[in-house]
Amino acid sequence: MAEGITFGEFIAKLRGRKGWYQRDLAAEVDRSEEWVSGVERDVIPVRKVEMLSLLGRVLGATLDELLAHAQPAAGASSSPRRKASSARLTSSPAAEEDDDVRRRELLAAAAAAVFTPIVGAQAAHASPAPLAPLEDLVLYGTSTIPGQREPSTETVRVSIMTARQEFRAARYDALAQALPGWIAAAQSVGSTEESARAVAALYNIAVRLCIKVGDNGLVAITSDRALTAARAGGDGLVTAEAQRMVSSAWRRQGHLSRATDIAVRAAHDLQGDDSVPETARLAAQGDLYATAAYTAAKMGDRNYAHALINEAADTARAAGRASGQVDGIQGVALHHLSVHYELGDSGQAIELARTVNPAALPTAERQARFFTDVARAFDQWGKPEQAFRALLAAEQAAPQEIQRGAVRDIATGLLRHDRSLPGVREFATRAGVQFG
Repeated sequence: MAEGITFGEFIAKLRGRKGWYQRDLAAEVDRSEEWVSGVERDVIPVRKVEMLSLLGRVLGATLDELLAHAQPAAGASSSPRRKASSARLTSSPAAEEDDDVRRRELLAAAAAAVFTPIVGAQAAHASPAPLAPLEDLVLYGTSTIPGQREPSTETVRVSIMTARQEFRAARYDALAQALPGWIAAAQSVGSTEESARAVAALYNIAVRLCIKVGDNGLVAITSDRALTAARAGGDGLVTAEAQRMVSSAWRRQGHLSRATDIAVRAAHDLQGDDSVPETARLAAQGDLYATAAYTAAKMGDRNYAHALINEAADTARAAGRASGQVDGIQGVALHHLSVHYELGDSGQAIELARTVNPAALPTAERQARFFTDVARAFDQWGKPEQAFRALLAAEQAAPQEIQRGAVRDIATGLLRHDRSLPGVREFATRAGVQFG
């Protein structure tokens, strides 16, 4: 075995030899792309012989080879990524026990500030968003326009507003049912440009819904439809959002460098668009830079990721000042948390989480996303109790959010702590984890 190579690095190397993307390996072993990403970053351990054997079969390695690489990572403290992220918390040289005290104090403060107000609330039941109607629309062009009356410009405007509200409230099942009809109605109303702008706005929401549900095929198709319609509509803001969705689609297909470039170029293009009001332009640029930063972090490009997230923060602050608001960086903070996580800096992610008041986040979707990212950071740091508490908080904020693949992956890992985490198996069931 090669010296210094971790289990995750070994898996990534074998995958690379086959010319596969992470999605290809995920399909071969019936797991999500996020699960593969977690394994390759040595965040998600693989200890079951059945899964090790399956990985060996599809990647062309023996079980002995996989076990030889897996052994050094068997303990939570042995992960090189965790060691590095924990060490960065120490601002000055100190004894190991002092560092542990600091970490415990930080975790206690984070739990008190972030989780305590809602932990223990009754969990609501989630239901998966059925995407079959949307799939029928994009693949076969079939959908029924809702309502008894002919659609009008006003009803389309209301449908766009309602779609945004449903997404922000994380009511994904209702949104999945209604979106196809709203898109069909938008296609039939107004001038060519008006119709295109409305269709693009609705498809942008459809992309975000498909990302939540984890359907990468529909993410690719709906993002392409969004960008095509946006360009026909000629609205700079709608086009920028569609380009951000296309960037997300490329990222989810494993094309990380291209995905980063798409978002950065869109931000630069928007800079010169005089037709877009300053406040809206700055806000959209902040979103684009934040998206690019997250993708750069997934590539492991630490310097570029930090430069982009700082640019996003500066742009968002400028948007806040232009709009008369004190703070315009809430959304960027959530992306920054994800950047820390993707770079393996779990301690810094929790430090940042301490500065965020989840109750002040404007929508249920953002609140749940925040708690999910906090759970991922705690899980990466080897803190299962705090990770589970954060997942419960995410469920309380938005029950349907826990159907995401990221939540299922964390819940699957937490099942090994079933005896010390009462309720984790029931939570995993609600999140859609398949037992077998």
